[in-house]
Amino acid sequence: MDEETEGSDYVPVGQRLRAAREEKGLSLDDLASETRIPHRHLESLELGEWDKLPAPTYSIGFAKSYAGAVGLDRGEVGEQLRTEMGGGYRNDSSTVEHFEPIDPARTMPKWLVLGAIVAIALVVLLFTWLRNSSLEEDTGTPVNSVAEAPANLPPQAAAPVAANPTGPVVLTAVEPAWIEVKDGDRTLFAGILDTGKTFPIPADAAAPTLKAGKPEALRVNVGDAVAPPVGPAGQVASNVSLKPADLMRAGPQAAAQPQPQNAVAQ
Repeated sequence: MDEETEGSDYVPVGQRLRAAREEKGLSLDDLASETRIPHRHLESLELGEWDKLPAPTYSIGFAKSYAGAVGLDRGEVGEQLRTEMGGGYRNDSSTVEHFEPIDPARTMPKWLVLGAIVAIALVVLLFTWLRNSSLEEDTGTPVNSVAEAPANLPPQAAAPVAANPTGPVVLTAVEPAWIEVKDGDRTLFAGILDTGKTFPIPADAAAPTLKAGKPEALRVNVGDAVAPPVGPAGQVASNVSLKPADLMRAGPQAAAQPQPQNAVAQ
């Protein structure tokens, strides 16, 4: 301590604060309500119990708020308290002046903040997964599996039958067409295929079949070859086999006749 603190007339900062408070007729509860500093910290300031206070920067901020509430000089009280606490924790005075610390016990724990962020992220991911799953159940095929095809497609016409048709089977809508594609009990697609959209038959489909409300609105490709129509115009085609060999073998007349894997509803 300096000479002033060693003199017999020296009054500790806690006693000065208490005397000023009592002179104004205020209780510690009144000050706690006005300054929003916990009662226990105000009491520790008056008694000089530094070990019961938070870090010096917080304690000095509390003392300056207390001083302002009871009419003492904030800066003088802050410097005196810093000296009494040892003067080993000095920050820029302007920073302390404008930052009135709050009770550390009231701050939200970091683990709680991080937990809230993780919980929100999990909710978003779960919502996205449920939405995509719902769309797949409605259409019977993964979302966005319907591809774009060139616009202004010509109506399907009979093409030369390839001896050994190879390549993927692709359905293309030359105009809006309702279709249902199944592989056994599994629905691969069900809904409207808009003009220019394509739907490739999955390579792992064992026995894919087609039901089309408007066969003439579809063009079916087996690799680079165009298959014959899957059914007569104006009639619903049902249980049409989408195996490459069956598609290339069937023609307008054959498609209208009942066949084991390529039957068209009359």
